[in-house]
Amino acid sequence: MVKVTIIGSGNVAQHLISAFANSDSTELVQVFSRDISKVSHLVPADMVTDDFGTLADADLYIISVTDDAISEVSQKLTFTGKLVAHTSGSLSPDVLDAKNRRAVLYPLQTFTKNKPVNFREIPVCLEAESSSDYQTLEAVGRSISDAVFNIDSKQRKALHIAAVFANNFTNHMYKIANDICRENNMPFDILKPLIAETANKVRLLSPTDAQTGPAKRNDKKTIEAHLDYLTDEKRKSIYKLLTQSIIDDGKKL
Repeated sequence: MVKVTIIGSGNVAQHLISAFANSDSTELVQVFSRDISKVSHLVPADMVTDDFGTLADADLYIISVTDDAISEVSQKLTFTGKLVAHTSGSLSPDVLDAKNRRAVLYPLQTFTKNKPVNFREIPVCLEAESSSDYQTLEAVGRSISDAVFNIDSKQRKALHIAAVFANNFTNHMYKIANDICRENNMPFDILKPLIAETANKVRLLSPTDAQTGPAKRNDKKTIEAHLDYLTDEKRKSIYKLLTQSIIDDGKKL
C-alpha cells in the first residue's frame, strides 16, 4: 500500500486529505499544517505536524499550497531522494527542489472548504520525471479517482487556462447576472434552471452546437436593445466582447 503525506491545509489539501483518508489502497500517514486546527476535523491530532523535521517516512509527499509557496516549501523538506509532487495546474515539476524526485498531481476541480465533492469523478492529471515514479503516481491517482490522465506541463498550462474560462470566468458571469437580478428586485434562483440546462447540454453536445442566444442568431435589434439598457460601462464592454466573439465564431462555420 502506497504511503502518502499531504503538506498543506487549504481547499485542495483538505479535499485530498478526505479522499486519501477514505481510500482503501493508499495510506495517509501524515498531514503537515502550520495551523493544526485547520485539519483537526479531518484526521487525528497525532497524524498532524507543523515541523518539517518530524515528517514521517512516505512513498509520496504531496505539496498542496499556493503556487507562490511551492518552491519555498519544497526547499524546507529535510529529506532527499523522495517522490514529491505539487498540485498546481500552471507550474511544471521543475518548481520543486531538485534534491527530491519531482512530479505533479493536479486535481481538475473547483474546491470550496466544507463543500463535499465526489473525488472519484474528478479528473486527476499526472506528470513525473521517470516511468517508475509515474507508475507510483498513477496508483495513487487511481486510488481516489476514476479519471486519471497523463498530462505534461505544456498541456496542463493550456488545461488550466481552459478551466479558468470554463469555471472562473463563467462564475463571474453568474455574479454579474445575480447583480442585475438584485438591482431589479428579482431572485437569482429564477436563472438556476437555465444555468443547469446549459451545463447539462455540453455533456451531450459540443459547446459550438449548444450555443444559443441573440449573438448566435446575429439578432442586431436585440443586441442593440441590451446595450442601450446596460449603463455600467464595464458590463457593456463585456457584453460587446463576448457577443462579437460568438458572432465571429459563427462566421467560421
